[in-house]
Amino acid sequence: MSRIDSRKDRWRGRTREVDVDHTVEPTAPDAVTPDDPELVVASAFTVLSEAPADADAIEDVGDSTDDIDFDDEYGPDGEGLLAPGRDRPLLGRRRPDTIAVLLFANSPILESSIPISVFGVDRRDAGVPNYRLLVCAAEPGPLRTTGGVELIAPYGLDALARAGTVIVPAWHSPSRMPPAPVLEALRRAHREGARIVGLCGGAFVLAAAGLLDDRPATTHWMYAPALAKRYPKVRVDPRELYVDDGDILTSAGTAAGIDLCLHLVRLDHGPDAANQLARRLVVPAHRIGGQAQYMDLTLPEEISGDPLATVISWALENLADRFDIEQLATRAYMSRRTFDRRFRTLTGSAPLQWLLTQRVLQAQRLLETTDLQVEEIARRCGFRSPVALRGHFRKQLGVPPASYRETFRTRSPEETGEEEVCARAVG
Repeated sequence: MSRIDSRKDRWRGRTREVDVDHTVEPTAPDAVTPDDPELVVASAFTVLSEAPADADAIEDVGDSTDDIDFDDEYGPDGEGLLAPGRDRPLLGRRRPDTIAVLLFANSPILESSIPISVFGVDRRDAGVPNYRLLVCAAEPGPLRTTGGVELIAPYGLDALARAGTVIVPAWHSPSRMPPAPVLEALRRAHREGARIVGLCGGAFVLAAAGLLDDRPATTHWMYAPALAKRYPKVRVDPRELYVDDGDILTSAGTAAGIDLCLHLVRLDHGPDAANQLARRLVVPAHRIGGQAQYMDLTLPEEISGDPLATVISWALENLADRFDIEQLATRAYMSRRTFDRRFRTLTGSAPLQWLLTQRVLQAQRLLETTDLQVEEIARRCGFRSPVALRGHFRKQLGVPPASYRETFRTRSPEETGEEEVCARAVG
């Protein structure tokens, strides 16, 4: 479960009850006015022939607040500016309503465009206050994405000096170190009070900058082991859709970036604005459960050659039987202590926790592919009762079995009506 419900937010300094509205009302498509200079500059798909060379030039290009004197509104040079609800002052010329999105070449286009779509469109007609969006990159020229589409970032790293929030939406390779100037710019932004956000693989960039040391964080579940191994000081939690640690926030993969962006709007402008924005994006204002319900927990291939593989295979084939860890150790011809140690080394998990995880995983498969009652599923997965299944299922995945089935059930053409539609089309 994402950590936003009735929690003590260290950054905002007060307990906040989140009003979640799941109602989706039909709305007209977002109106994008081509002669609005803010939107033209905000778009990463717009090529500017004369992009500003430094941060001082930003105010003069596409700023919808050109008529506001920065010093008059925020004090001399914005020194010590305290944004609403924040307990960390923004230093220098940083503004709380300014968001910098830092793009990289070879990154996924969807993740790269999520914060641009959320924060770069004028939705004041829906009650969502405007943000001032600066799309930045460490290198000039077109940025080719993994889908072959090229993006143009109008600003360089200097623009990060103006942002109250810096978002790193993606990173192309968990095994590669980001450029040193990028890491230093992020460290400086954090020192000066900016809120730093990493979406999906962007967590690797934050970790490389040392910003996640001794902090909780998440990323796409596929890359969570790599993040934990490469940066052992990071407390990686692969179960969460996003983690809010006050001034540092990270999200799981792809669509979870939308969840975190909505959370930022909720923090800045309240639940009503976030709910209205969710309606415009046609997404839930708040999703139940974490990303654990989407994870594939099959064993890695390298385990197949280990002597314990036979015991593990037997356990997976006999989950309906009620065996304990002592029985597994006996089958492996090991003492319980030796078995525990070898098993942890091989799988990264304690034997009992692994067994419970596999039982829940089997329950997931049966919920997805069958119409079996929960009582029968509990029996086939080795749980003593449906109550035990529901308890472990909710603990691991954050949702009850019924909700999981509703979301992931594979339905036949007869159930969905597709067969009838196809027949009418052919006829």
